Amino acid sequence: MSGSMSLETGQYLTYKLADEVFALDIAKVREVLDFTCITKVPQMPDFMCGVINLRGSVVPVVDMRLKFGMDRTEQTVNTCIIITEVTLGEDVAVIGALADSVQAVLDLGAKQIEPAPKMGTGLNTDFIKGMGKQDDQFIIILDIDRVFSADDLSLTGGPADSPQQMAVGA
Repeated sequence: MSGSMSLETGQYLTYKLADEVFALDIAKVREVLDFTCITKVPQMPDFMCGVINLRGSVVPVVDMRLKFGMDRTEQTVNTCIIITEVTLGEDVAVIGALADSVQAVLDLGAKQIEPAPKMGTGLNTDFIKGMGKQDDQFIIILDIDRVFSADDLSLTGGPADSPQQMAVGA
């Protein structure tokens, strides 16, 4: 099976968006932050909330609910920002992913993960690495590198160490 490499045993950070549970490969997660003040940047697409200051670095924050066509994330005591590393070609960008809540870090074995479902020709599911199963619950395992397009990353100001990175006025 050609997709078996992406379905190997691993650790995944699980988080909720609405009533759905999603997961990211823990190797792509730098840290999880409590919700903090997000500076809005003019003329960004709806799914781009703005930017935060992370120890002196400007990090764009994406509302994952809006990115996936859901309702906007409402801030609660559990709302958090998952700081991820997204690779596109040879470039790496640091992006904050706004989530309703973080659940846990899970070890999922290959037998607990099925390939991404084929939804027909009209829907792109390339960003889904697989479907994890724990008890009676499905976990949508994302390939964070495929969630964002080159155009999305160009809106963030480029790779993490790029001189094109957005500046935030004080």
